[in-house]
Amino acid sequence: MATASIQIVLEQDSILSQQIANERSMVATNDDSEPAVPVGASVGGKHNVFDMFSLNGRVAVITGGARGLGYSMAEGLCAAGLSGVAILDLQSDLGERACDQLYSDFGVTAKFYRLDVRDEVAVQDAMNSVVRDLGRIDILILSAGVADIVHAEEYSPEKFRRVIDINLNGSFICAQAAGKLMIAAGRGGSIVFVGSMSGSIVNWPNPQCAYNSSKAAVIHLMKSLSAEWAKHRIRCNSISPGYMDTPLNTTFESEYFHEWKSRAPIGRLGRPDELAGCALWLASDASSYCTGTDILIDGGYTVL
Repeated sequence: MATASIQIVLEQDSILSQQIANERSMVATNDDSEPAVPVGASVGGKHNVFDMFSLNGRVAVITGGARGLGYSMAEGLCAAGLSGVAILDLQSDLGERACDQLYSDFGVTAKFYRLDVRDEVAVQDAMNSVVRDLGRIDILILSAGVADIVHAEEYSPEKFRRVIDINLNGSFICAQAAGKLMIAAGRGGSIVFVGSMSGSIVNWPNPQCAYNSSKAAVIHLMKSLSAEWAKHRIRCNSISPGYMDTPLNTTFESEYFHEWKSRAPIGRLGRPDELAGCALWLASDASSYCTGTDILIDGGYTVL
């Protein structure tokens, strides 16, 4: 009798499990809020992960994109099939040249807008112009920034405020302007902040308290916006580079370059193009479940 009872229970459990599976299948079939197949998969075909990195039909805005890290990330995104890219920068000659080169290399419609990221009226006008000229904004990369190497006791409040105003306030002003347009469009989007390993560590021996403070704040701003805007399907993440071989850093070469290289386990500075893959991942559907994350790309500098 005991054996018969156990058999009946097992059969009942099997029937119940099948009923639950059938109900879940019906819900998945009738629920329009979730895709029936994962992003990047094709019905009846094999899953192709590379499809998830496609940016076909999307438009990106890149502040500080006329050269250096911003331009390298623009190249990475254009290679993935952007329909349009907007370069926002103070340097008109470099910005126009960057757009010409992006069009020549990738056939992407590229527009330059001269902009000071601290000017909230100009920023909103520029974002509106991007939507007018290119049709939409899906991706924002916040690469505009400055750095000083000044001993704290000699730092003038005016100079300190300038670093904070460009790096932190400028990032917020641009993110807010683009975010409002993304929310209104209802398609979601991806905002990629450019932080720094200096937002996580004090990279001695550089006297750069303003820069360190600004980048720590940028990373926490990103995390705050990621929480607020998740309901709008806007993902916010940040890339935090280590020492990169950029025009900004070459101004400090004679005094600090050897120190920077010797402290990184990889033993060299990073190339600007070594951020492009991460920027593409964060901009694309390949990172669709990633938000509020800071990604360090520093040659191992911060592990020591």
